Amino acid sequence: MKLRIGSTAAIALTALTMSAASANAGVLVDAAENCGEQSLSQPFTPWLDFAQYTPLGGGDFESSAAGWTLSGGAAVANGNESFYVAAAGDASSLSVPAGAVATSPVICVGLEHPTIRFFAKRTSGGLLGLGSLRVDVLFENNLGVVSSLPIGTVGSTAGVWQPTLPMTVVANLLPLLSGDKTAVAFRFTSQLGAAFSIDDVQVDPYGRR
Repeated sequence: MKLRIGSTAAIALTALTMSAASANAGVLVDAAENCGEQSLSQPFTPWLDFAQYTPLGGGDFESSAAGWTLSGGAAVANGNESFYVAAAGDASSLSVPAGAVATSPVICVGLEHPTIRFFAKRTSGGLLGLGSLRVDVLFENNLGVVSSLPIGTVGSTAGVWQPTLPMTVVANLLPLLSGDKTAVAFRFTSQLGAAFSIDDVQVDPYGRR
């Protein structure tokens, strides 16, 4: 599994933090329903990652991608990630074919939510085998305007499920809600003709380890 994290993301976001205190509600903030306690588990322990993670809403894809926005042919498909970290009886994942886009529901994050991690499988290689899955974080500035930043790019061995490396959320540095939280969503885009499947998307609440 290969992963590249956008090195300029944190720099680009820093300028937005200067006036975050007087936030106006936008579509992400309005959709943020749960900024309280989150269920925790350690799904990546077999890979020596002992952090506590909370599942992203609908990110196990066992409930027809509830809350997700899908386009370009992205759809729930048969076949769970091969490690069954959420539940032994799980049977679904999300297919993200070439050019497709999948956007997650909103989740509240804060300074203690630095990373996102999930399972991915490349189902076709794309142009010259260089196809990849790009991950962006969507966030609001203090005026309620939604922006996005790339936080990672994944390429995996064809046909093999693997956990990604942790991707830095970055937008958790821009708290707009009470309790130093901000509302974010994540967008997954297959690039350069590649097709992917993803499953069991998790966010790491760092401060609660």
